Amino acid sequence: MSKPATQQWGSRLGVILAVAGSAVGLGNFLRFPGNAAENGGGAFMIPYFLALLFLGIPIGWAEWTMGRYGGRKGFHGAPAILGVWCKGPIGRYLGVLGVLIPLGVYFYYVLIESWCLYYVVQYLGGGIGIDAKAPIDAQVAATRSFFDQVTGTQANGSLLANGGHPIVWTFLITAALNIWFVFRGLSKGIETVCKYAMPVMAVLGLVILVRVLTLTPPEGTTGQTVADGLGFLWNPQFEKLTNFKTWLAAAGQIFFSLSVGFGVIINYASYMKKQDDVVLSGLTASATNEFFEVALGGLITITASVVFVGIALTMQGTGGSMSLGFKTLPMVFAQMPGGNFFGAAFFLILFLAAITSSLSMLQPTKAFLEESLGVGRGASTAIVTAWGLVGNCFVLWHSRNLVALNTIDFWVGTFFILVVALVQIVAFGWIFGVDRGLEQAHLGANMRIPGMFRTVIKYVAPLYLLVVLIGFCTNNVPNELESLFGEGDDAADARKTWVLLLATIFAIAAITWVGAKRWRAQGLDLDGQHPAAD
Repeated sequence: MSKPATQQWGSRLGVILAVAGSAVGLGNFLRFPGNAAENGGGAFMIPYFLALLFLGIPIGWAEWTMGRYGGRKGFHGAPAILGVWCKGPIGRYLGVLGVLIPLGVYFYYVLIESWCLYYVVQYLGGGIGIDAKAPIDAQVAATRSFFDQVTGTQANGSLLANGGHPIVWTFLITAALNIWFVFRGLSKGIETVCKYAMPVMAVLGLVILVRVLTLTPPEGTTGQTVADGLGFLWNPQFEKLTNFKTWLAAAGQIFFSLSVGFGVIINYASYMKKQDDVVLSGLTASATNEFFEVALGGLITITASVVFVGIALTMQGTGGSMSLGFKTLPMVFAQMPGGNFFGAAFFLILFLAAITSSLSMLQPTKAFLEESLGVGRGASTAIVTAWGLVGNCFVLWHSRNLVALNTIDFWVGTFFILVVALVQIVAFGWIFGVDRGLEQAHLGANMRIPGMFRTVIKYVAPLYLLVVLIGFCTNNVPNELESLFGEGDDAADARKTWVLLLATIFAIAAITWVGAKRWRAQGLDLDGQHPAAD
């Protein structure tokens, strides 16, 4: 086999931190608070925790088990591993999405990562130019103007015009860091970064959380307190539960946040040994993610926003997964004593969270190239980073109204994740067999999956996910298709983005076909006809 078969994690803690690092990202600190605020605060938390219990955790266990079992057969990429679990080429080619998702999300994720680093630099240099004494309308205009300049929403190519915006240099630094650490491999690269970045994020997050929980409403604000912010997050507005979009948002948040169906866990777990515990490891990684998402991301962002700008403006400040963090919180930091320090610390947390996630997005494609084409680490790193940079530059150039970014996020970062998760849970529970699957999960396990989850994995999770997928197609897809096939510049940019995505899908499928021929020639069990030999 090719070189990735010899790679291993340095420790069990390392793989847990790496998977948690993949999960802990911008979704925890930007997407979760925005979704929670937009969908009624406490009302959102009910379907959120139900989705965690009946979708996120059981499908996560399935994905950890599938990855480790595939690794025992000599495979590390989603196409090969899903081919084994689905017992044939249909699963193998559906597994193409398991390579597309992390790579496609990487196309835009590095750009957002570079925004976070740029905000850190600006806050360390004195802030982003918000006058705390100005009227709220003026502060809103200032934060949005700064964000629009950083993201280039005015026109395509605006970030490169007139010598280029400084954010371009921040992007180059961010891209270079990702390339370097991915090249260093699992143990010396990704694992090392996560071992240091995760504790730093936790410490900084706790410092900011303590500061937020001791805030007093300044003069001239709404007068709402920390208790009002906590109440908004935890006291449900039950009428919101009748809105199906709340349930869709909660399920989508769980999948994006936990990296379930993302193609990362299945790759990371493939480097684990037969007796390495996947049950406790999966649960620990999920718990770590929930701590960062709910205890830090939600409590910091929503509570601080309510104290300084009130519940109404907090809910109005959503309008997308990034708005609350990039457009509302800067107003909070402008009014907070020591605001520049806390602003720099907050966006440093975002940057560290983002880089631990973006590193994980290149690794599955790198492993896929190595096992499919038989190339070494240097060649695979060169190919995947060049591929990623093409996508990065496409999104960087097509910045008008963030159409390219939002198009990839909708289809690749949301819709295809649901599809892959459904394929995985059906393969685990029905094609491979839930009892055989649980038997594999329990190899080397320090804790057993509770018996109730047999029913959840076989019946509840697939049905729940199917309802979510149908609801998503009914509620969200028509508007996206209308925008895609409409008239105007934004529609044209969306179609160009789909050309990029289709070219990527075709290339991954072609490489999968080449890989299948190689694996069969090597005598590997790519259709899952025999038990693992070890």
